[in-house]
Amino acid sequence: MGRFRNKSRKPFVKPIGGKAPTVDHVTGDKIPKSFVFSRGKLPGPLKQLQMDLRKLMLPYTALKLKETKRNILRDFVTLASGMHVTHFLILSKTDSAPYLRVALMKHGPTLTFKIHKYSLAADIAQSQLRPRCPLELFKTPPLIVLSGFGTGEQHLKLTTNIFQTIFPAIDINTVKLSSCQRIVLLNYDKETKLIDFRHYSIRLQPVGVSRRIRKFVQNHQVPDLRSLQDVSDFLTKAGYGSESEADDEAATVNLSSDIGRVNRASTKSAVKLQEIGPRMTLQLVKIEQGLCAGDVLFNEYGNVNAKKSENEEENEQESDEEMDRDEQEDEEEQEQETETS
Repeated sequence: MGRFRNKSRKPFVKPIGGKAPTVDHVTGDKIPKSFVFSRGKLPGPLKQLQMDLRKLMLPYTALKLKETKRNILRDFVTLASGMHVTHFLILSKTDSAPYLRVALMKHGPTLTFKIHKYSLAADIAQSQLRPRCPLELFKTPPLIVLSGFGTGEQHLKLTTNIFQTIFPAIDINTVKLSSCQRIVLLNYDKETKLIDFRHYSIRLQPVGVSRRIRKFVQNHQVPDLRSLQDVSDFLTKAGYGSESEADDEAATVNLSSDIGRVNRASTKSAVKLQEIGPRMTLQLVKIEQGLCAGDVLFNEYGNVNAKKSENEEENEQESDEEMDRDEQEDEEEQEQETETS
């Protein structure tokens, strides 16, 4: 005897902890939230890329979103409406290349990117001499910087608007420096029409002090003075930082300890960016008016009303077939269950 299935099964989301706010208490704007999931079968590296993207979107995302083969896009839309989700990041894979769709809830538009190259966060950490990625970085959302998108083209303007709203906006008059821990950089190349996607951690280092003093200030640990005769030996024994740090005045800024108070003393610090991944090279190939459907507003392979190229048409058909295969199988199973009952 076959077991009974719940026809109304939906994706399970384990809460991250507590009830997340929906409105910023400072700016009063709605906080953007996201779902990162896949459509169709993904190989192992792309599954890890999906987890890296979920971690990048923290804290306003479902880190432990569980999917099944029977879930259709409508299930995620229904679940997202109750959780005030504003953006979808959807990964898919065809025979030619992987794709990333960035969709705006609830009625679109949808940006479709072709992933030419990508590197996982683990690969980037393995290539670094001193990787640094503490869990405290992901307690606050990252800043986003867009470079090269000001060409005046309509599809780039739409892309800019969607990426600017994917993370919460900040108010420079009230923002705390401790909340600026990460940055997402998107650089558009006009010649190749490719977008470099990078994810960095932000770190401030004091300038003009010795290495020992710098480590003492940053780590807040009592130094070992047993082998020294005087405290002055600890201050004078270690040399200063590298010549590039001392000479590069453009890399230093004056930051106050509390940006909301003007009278606090400011310290001279150097801003250090360290890549933490993931890294992607994207190409915008299509913009749809609706949520993964609707009129085509932009097509990289030709005009909207012109005939599409054979390769692009095959890629779209493969992607649509993989995304709709689960939905057709689910409908067939439901029809069989109704007939047997």
